Amino acid sequence: MEIKKISNDKKRYLSLLMLADEQEDMVDRYLDRGAMYVLDDNGIKGECVVTDEGNGVLEMKNLAVDPKWQGRGYGKILVAYVAEQYAGRYSILQVGTGDSPLTIPFYEKCGFERSHTIPNFFTEHYDHPIYECGKQLIDMVYLRRKL
Repeated sequence: MEIKKISNDKKRYLSLLMLADEQEDMVDRYLDRGAMYVLDDNGIKGECVVTDEGNGVLEMKNLAVDPKWQGRGYGKILVAYVAEQYAGRYSILQVGTGDSPLTIPFYEKCGFERSHTIPNFFTEHYDHPIYECGKQLIDMVYLRRKL
């Protein structure tokens, strides 16, 4: 297993990026300014993009694992890798996500705690309703962990 930093042609992983953020123009807002990593384990299994948000805060903007490989620890490995790589350079790793029964517990298991919420984020910034587990995502929930 190897985690590789991707510097060029990040959009070749668009199908994975769209798993975590299903509107391409939203991905475009952070993809170029973010550091992208892919997890290769006999083929690409997942990816993540992180951005410097200032004041010692690193944000994981996109984390996705190919659905065929979900539930095997690849997402946790990517979170741990990012935390290890950026420890000492940043004090906080944060992630913003929908209030979903799939994503919130995952991040909590990775050591994140709820920080704050941005009301109506998904309804104001996306051109279509987004659903996860049959629930419409409305507010952006931010979770943080110390690095």
